[in-house]
Amino acid sequence: MVPVVSASQMQCLDRRAVAECGIPSLLLMENAGAETTRELLAAFPALPAPRVVILSGRGNNGGDGFVVARRLLARGSSLQTFLLARREDVQGDARVNLEILERMGAAPLAVSAAELPLVRDAIGSADIVVDALLGTGARGPARDLAAEAIGLVNRAGRPVVAVDIPSGLEADSPELPGPAVRADLTVTFALPKPCLLVYPAAAMAGRVRVADIGIPRSLLAGAGIRLHLLEAADVRPAFPPRDPWAHKGTFGHVLVLAGSLGKTGAAALCGQAAQRSGAGLVTVGAPASLNDILEVKLTEVMTEPLPETEARTLALEGMDRILRLAEGKAAVAIGPGVGTHPSTQELVRRLVASLPLPLVLDADGLTAFAGQPDLLSRAAGPVILTPHPGELSRLLSVKREEIIRRRLTLVPEVAGRLQATLLLKTARSLVADPDGQAFLVPTGNPGLACGGTGDVLTGLIAGLAAQGCPPGLAARAGAVVHGLAGDLAAGQLGAEAMIASDVLTALSEAIRQVKEAESGESGVKRGV
Repeated sequence: MVPVVSASQMQCLDRRAVAECGIPSLLLMENAGAETTRELLAAFPALPAPRVVILSGRGNNGGDGFVVARRLLARGSSLQTFLLARREDVQGDARVNLEILERMGAAPLAVSAAELPLVRDAIGSADIVVDALLGTGARGPARDLAAEAIGLVNRAGRPVVAVDIPSGLEADSPELPGPAVRADLTVTFALPKPCLLVYPAAAMAGRVRVADIGIPRSLLAGAGIRLHLLEAADVRPAFPPRDPWAHKGTFGHVLVLAGSLGKTGAAALCGQAAQRSGAGLVTVGAPASLNDILEVKLTEVMTEPLPETEARTLALEGMDRILRLAEGKAAVAIGPGVGTHPSTQELVRRLVASLPLPLVLDADGLTAFAGQPDLLSRAAGPVILTPHPGELSRLLSVKREEIIRRRLTLVPEVAGRLQATLLLKTARSLVADPDGQAFLVPTGNPGLACGGTGDVLTGLIAGLAAQGCPPGLAARAGAVVHGLAGDLAAGQLGAEAMIASDVLTALSEAIRQVKEAESGESGVKRGV
């Protein structure tokens, strides 16, 4: 897995590399500029001597841009470099590299508002624009000259290479604080930052390349990093080789409690996904009047008719029968299409407090705890919660917008508070363990935004838990495989046309690919 660092963590790593390892900060800047140049040339091989415009700020990000300028000049590129600051404001290592450029006869043009038309014209005729305006230390929306330059870059529509992060983003935030450069390629240094991986900010980064600038990996152990980007190889342990002497009882029996009038499809998808995960046996318990429908829908999955309410949802009166049915089971999934009848919701609350089994809670099962999430901390067994932002909003009584804005900190906080594994389903889903470690899921696409795909995910995770996967691994593996299956389905059918059953069908191939995955398959190229 790839560690993901905040701005302060990255700054601390830089300082420690200098203070503890004796690596000159000027060398780190040189390496950053050199790697950016290498990635730029590799990304545009048809332009051996491109016309490049470099926009630099007064800080270290601008210093990286000066190194890029020097290295491109040495290769014969046609170059224009603009400094969107006063020369006297450039200090430290950035000043050293500025003075080198000046001695080479390639002094950047210091730009005020009056020179912005020159910048506009230069950008418009460039093959590539290098954005070295604002780095990871930037806070709040871009202002004044930087904001004007960002607008010029975006309106020009030229290919853009961003140095470390696109200017206008905040390194730690998934949000857009204001105008931001829309890059085609971002070369970030040492480790990725949250804004490059989490939407909507990540949409501005284009392809992300992580460049090794010489910070020793040994420093990561004491950096307090608690966010990681998953790779397929990280979840491979969820699919160990199978014992040739195994039988169906070896791989666990999943109980799915799901379905109501009009929502038998949710129960069927969940049950089938549990079996596709490799579980040996799956039983779907649903309202008795719907059992015949499920018998038609399901072939390999067993069904169990259970007491129901007048609304044809699972009834509290079936509590004892469900507890007996759960005997001998290895994991339970509750929620897909189960309904919000008061009797059903009370049944869910009591089952969570009574079943000493790994339990995946989703959809209407989560709604049973709306406004009273702390009841989940009293669960009888390990709990995996799989809400989308709206469901987590109802659960916590927190506005959906705040859930989305604060998710990188809120999801680990809630997982710790409830002592549960929490999987927030979004673009780049986020999984948090009770100890506060959090993991971004690199797979998935907008085609998963359709009814039923969450039911597939619930069944998949429950099936993995039934086979002995610890809750955190089951959630992470389920999310990665589910997203990969969605990617496979979208590749075949198009994201607009795929439906949940297409994801279900693609699970087998997704699992096969995960089992064969090598380290480094995260969607970003690593340099650390």
